[in-house]
Amino acid sequence: MFANRHATAMLPAKDLKRAIAWYEDKLGLRPVRQDEYGAAYNLGGTDIFLYVTDFAGTAQHTLLSFGSPDLVADMAELRSKGVVFEEYDLPGLKTVNGLVEFGPVKNAWVKDSEGNILGFVEGM
Repeated sequence: MFANRHATAMLPAKDLKRAIAWYEDKLGLRPVRQDEYGAAYNLGGTDIFLYVTDFAGTAQHTLLSFGSPDLVADMAELRSKGVVFEEYDLPGLKTVNGLVEFGPVKNAWVKDSEGNILGFVEGM
């Protein structure tokens, strides 16, 4: 029923102005439209809506993941903009300097200004 319908990923923000600035300053993303309720983005054909809610930052899992052709280079650029990568030490997953490798696949994670977990992946 929904296989051929348009879908939008939803990202929560407690402070919309702060979140819009973070996504622009850190990731270079600019909304295609915005109002007092949120900001809409189109990322390579994927629609994202950043919306206001007090529940931002409460999810303890990756909410959005970005592909990368060179994750180490992307991490260096993001670090130059003040982005801090998460460190994890879990069964089957241990980051080193913010990066984990699963064979040819590399992953890294950050938290945005609202506490949402964003992922970056090379090799998928």
